[in-house]
Amino acid sequence: MLIILVFLVGIVAGGIVNALADDLPKRRRPRLPRYPDDTPRPLIAWLGITAFLLGKRTSPSGARLRWRYPLTEIATALLMVLVVMVTEDDRSVELTMNTLQFIFWLIYMPIFVLITVIDLEHRLILFVVIIPSAVIALLDAALTDYGADLGEALIGGLLGFFVFFLLYIGGFLFTYLLGKARGQPIDEVAFGYGDVMLITLSGLILGWQPLIIAMFVTVFLGAAGAILYLVVRGLTRRHYSMFTPLPYGPYIVLGTVLMLLFSVEISRVLRAPVP
Repeated sequence: MLIILVFLVGIVAGGIVNALADDLPKRRRPRLPRYPDDTPRPLIAWLGITAFLLGKRTSPSGARLRWRYPLTEIATALLMVLVVMVTEDDRSVELTMNTLQFIFWLIYMPIFVLITVIDLEHRLILFVVIIPSAVIALLDAALTDYGADLGEALIGGLLGFFVFFLLYIGGFLFTYLLGKARGQPIDEVAFGYGDVMLITLSGLILGWQPLIIAMFVTVFLGAAGAILYLVVRGLTRRHYSMFTPLPYGPYIVLGTVLMLLFSVEISRVLRAPVP
């Protein structure tokens, strides 16, 4: 019963994520859901899923909702259900979680989806999302007993900031020197400042020790994703332009989610002796 309830709440939360992903990157105040041509959507089409199922995907002028809308709602709901499944088994977290901690974990899932959607579509990680999320993470650390306490959360945030800030500065220096050598400036860098703020948020959520593993997981996933991107481009015979920017935020999010929900299992795997 709880899984069904959380799934339905997740669908609604995914609808809110969609609305915010439409408005926040354009510096607009959040509005009720609209079609791509800015036509207000009818109540039954506020959710992407219902818009698709009930034939309300298209506005009167012909503007169609993308598949991002139902997929975002489903992804949000599934992540929130995953929280339920993980916390139902006490052995997976080695501690019975209290209700408040469970609620915090549920809240993180739509935040992660929102960050991912905006980064994929606009290559932006917005302060207007990160700062309230950081406040939530600090409240989590201060009010709950499971996971990082407030001190560990603050150290994790500082650690994440300084490590990725060094990478951010190093990326700027590398592209500047390479641009000078090529005689043509390079405008893109490997890490944006939004990535620095996102890993800071991850540190506040996880604490410094899980964050170290999360950063290694993030780098590994980022490298694997870049290789897969190159392979797909090669197989489809699409030209790849050197220094094409790839969003890094989704990999940070994935590493954070893995360490948030499966830190015990991942730590056991890392401590396992090599045969």
